[in-house]
Amino acid sequence: MEPLPLPAFDDNYIWLLRDAAGRALVVDPGDAAPVLAALGDGPPPHAILVTHHHPDHIGGLRALLERWPGTPVYAPHEERITDASHRVGDGDELAIGPWRFRVLAVPGHTRSHVAYVGEGLLFCGDTLFSLGCGRMFEGTPAQMHASLSKLAALPGDTRVCCAHEYTQANAAFALAVDPDNPALRARARDIHALRAAHRPTLPARLDQERACNPFLRCDDPVVRAAAQRHAGRLLADAAEVFGALRAWKDGFRG
Repeated sequence: MEPLPLPAFDDNYIWLLRDAAGRALVVDPGDAAPVLAALGDGPPPHAILVTHHHPDHIGGLRALLERWPGTPVYAPHEERITDASHRVGDGDELAIGPWRFRVLAVPGHTRSHVAYVGEGLLFCGDTLFSLGCGRMFEGTPAQMHASLSKLAALPGDTRVCCAHEYTQANAAFALAVDPDNPALRARARDIHALRAAHRPTLPARLDQERACNPFLRCDDPVVRAAAQRHAGRLLADAAEVFGALRAWKDGFRG
């Protein structure tokens, strides 16, 4: 079972899973066109999963529901997602076609952001990116750090299916934080080769992210020291390190 990233807009991915009969699970359809093109005249999807309310994640819902009326849409308890048929929260268990997923609340990017984990896959929207993380539009550094720590605790062979192709830019920042990390340097070389060949860098393995992604390593002395140097002050704990890293990344031009 291979998750398929469908490119949308400038750098989004809409994720697609297909079962043996060709029926699909669709994740974060910001645009209906790539989904309609991929599924063609095949059977309707089993369901649609939504991680959060931003338009580049839900903008295609109405058109998909017009094409396949009654398709279940699973989304967080969020009034800004008006096309949901099933509301989900932390710890909920979902049975969708042949697949089983657990819902994780991961606030920070937005207040109601959720992720879906199961079948060795993590659909994490804009919370965790390969070698990076999402901006905090509605949450606090402590919330976002806790959400990322929750994701980092999943099994190492979990494949991370995030919603944007940001990995190459994130690698530049990660190397500014931790330039002597051999795993990160190797990952950066792989990313460069993949993008030069116009191939996606995703999904990524979670154990690789734990070794390379500075936002998952806020307890690491090297990452802490880099964050403190950039912030110009001592940082009390991992959540403060995270906040300093995120502020650094917000203004980073690599």
